[in-house]
Amino acid sequence: MFGKKAQPPIKSLIAQGSRIEGSLKFSEGLRIDGEVVGDMRADPEQPSLLVISEQAVVAGEIHADHVIVNGTVRGPIHARELLELQPRARIEGDVSYRSLEMHQGATISGQLRPMLVEAEEEKPLLKLAANNQ
Repeated sequence: MFGKKAQPPIKSLIAQGSRIEGSLKFSEGLRIDGEVVGDMRADPEQPSLLVISEQAVVAGEIHADHVIVNGTVRGPIHARELLELQPRARIEGDVSYRSLEMHQGATISGQLRPMLVEAEEEKPLLKLAANNQ
């Protein structure tokens, strides 16, 4: 859990001043400095990284393994591994994540929903010794 996995390389950029309207599918790494209006989905078959910079605005649903936000997101975020919220992150929507790192200053207007790891789902319930009499 605390080991560092190799991050996929950022191979695509939506530059500041650019606006994309419509659904976007990507693989590996994507950095957004501009504006995206539409859903964003990373290929679930390979590791993915989405970086939303301080100037960026995304309006739509996001699905990726590792999501780093320092800009504005209006819509739900589904981070299959790690969701990092930098100090200027502004989220208006529900977030689901396996791990969460939230810096002071980041805000979320929505529900936080941690995803269970398969091993956690299979653990037997603990029984207290005092109740086994």
